[in-house]
Amino acid sequence: MIDLQTLLLLLPVLLGSLTLHELAHGITATVLGDPTPREDGRLTLNPLAHLDQIGALLLVVTLVATPFAFGWAKPVAIQPRYFRHPREGMAIVAAAGPATNFVLALLCLFPIKMNATGQTYEVFRAAFIVNVVLGVFNMLPIPPLDGSRVVGVLMNPSTYARWMSLDQYGFIVLFGLIFIFRDQFQEVFDRTLRLVSGIMGVQVI
Repeated sequence: MIDLQTLLLLLPVLLGSLTLHELAHGITATVLGDPTPREDGRLTLNPLAHLDQIGALLLVVTLVATPFAFGWAKPVAIQPRYFRHPREGMAIVAAAGPATNFVLALLCLFPIKMNATGQTYEVFRAAFIVNVVLGVFNMLPIPPLDGSRVVGVLMNPSTYARWMSLDQYGFIVLFGLIFIFRDQFQEVFDRTLRLVSGIMGVQVI
């Protein structure tokens, strides 16, 4: 949980993190042969092209009011039929978003490692936490999160098709799991925060 002043300073970082997450999906899909992200105008750093109002609002609310924050941006439309290997291509595209968040989290630790203090420390600490949580949250193997596409590469085609059809129910299941197992989710986030910060030799929680 953070104070209002820190939140206001953090908002550009939040928008940037969500934007780069989705841009990573779009760029990766484009490299693998899918023209859809370019045609939809998603290969841009303009956050308005990637913003999902509900997901962004939830990120802000949970950041202020709960021990951990989560939210989402507008998903990039991907057409796996353009990929040489559709399931593998979708897994790579999906993993690109959370991977970007983990890289951003590591970058946020540099000012802290250089002994940033006061408001600067709080902003980069919050940005670090947000990006780690976004990375972990999106890698949960629950449709339609990115993690569901990554584990999908292990499925045969018919199972994968049924798995993908669960997208419409995924967020209902996800919110139910978070409500029931919130302590376990918190522990997973805390362990990941300690692991990532430990890579840089920084203690932030």
